[in-house]
Amino acid sequence: MNIEEEIFKRSKVDFEKVKKYGFIEKNNIYMYSKNIMNDAFRVDVEIDYNGILKAKVIDLAFNDEYTNFRIEDSTGSFVGQIRNEFIEVLKQIKDKCFIGKAFIFEQSNRITNLIKEKYGNDPEFEWEKFPGTAIFRNQDSEKWYGIIMNVDKSKLDEKSKGEVEIIDIKLEPDEIIKLLENKGFYPAYHMNKKSWITIILDDTIADEEIMNLIDKSYGYTIKTKNKSNNEWIIPANPKYFDVENALLQRNILNWKQSTDIRVNDTVYLYMAKPYSSIMYKFKVIDVNIPYKYENRNLKIQKVMKIELLTKYEPNQYSLNKLKEYGINSVRGPRYMPLSLSQYINKE
Repeated sequence: MNIEEEIFKRSKVDFEKVKKYGFIEKNNIYMYSKNIMNDAFRVDVEIDYNGILKAKVIDLAFNDEYTNFRIEDSTGSFVGQIRNEFIEVLKQIKDKCFIGKAFIFEQSNRITNLIKEKYGNDPEFEWEKFPGTAIFRNQDSEKWYGIIMNVDKSKLDEKSKGEVEIIDIKLEPDEIIKLLENKGFYPAYHMNKKSWITIILDDTIADEEIMNLIDKSYGYTIKTKNKSNNEWIIPANPKYFDVENALLQRNILNWKQSTDIRVNDTVYLYMAKPYSSIMYKFKVIDVNIPYKYENRNLKIQKVMKIELLTKYEPNQYSLNKLKEYGINSVRGPRYMPLSLSQYINKE
């Protein structure tokens, strides 16, 4: 990894700031120059439309690129001063023209955003010596359910090398054994290999599949009175299914089952726009019922039977109320936070 990659690896360019800083656009490239070493050398910086930054040092006496400062074994005050001034120019550009990212790779940041949306948890960077390592913690139980780290790929596969980011999650031992047969999964790095597994975050595995597995890992952190019975929030789209009309006929519905829900679990049905509110509470009475249905927008492989327990007023548990308990959106099945469960059931 060169100097530029190391400095900018956890940041994203803001082109509006680039323009204000003094970069000049030419042929789809933003260019900037600054003299260093008492005007004896010049730093030339280019940023393309993908946000990739390249930089070089020009020796103005010879109008030629100077590269000795990039050689790791090069020492001496002169080379060291050029290197330091070059780095300072790049750091100023980073501070003024770039936005910080939690992680290096795009999938790592996408997964982080999905975790934030689903569970309300931000990554926690606990170790100053390891700035690329962060944990995801259930705020109710204080237990970890995910760890993102940047490591050299040789730690996972002796035949490979290069910096990668991974996430460790907790799963059942039998499932870990099966997943390790697939590309993108590795024995847990720095965690118990019997109950944790490592997933590489280089888009080998789709975001949706990773989130489904994270959902299971999160399940181990749930703090409930009866660990055998969990509570879920599941989204429903009124445009595609009229729940109210279906309930007029009977209080038991067949519903898509897309996660590890069990009999006697509780399901809170969150109705999307125009309601954006939890409106029904169900008890799960049967699960894993085979059901094949597929179209362009929906694929169903199994369903569950849910029995109505309670109906709520449309605005009683709106999204604004849910945000008070760390739920910023409901895009897929997710666990009910203990604090929200206590609030609803107390009412």
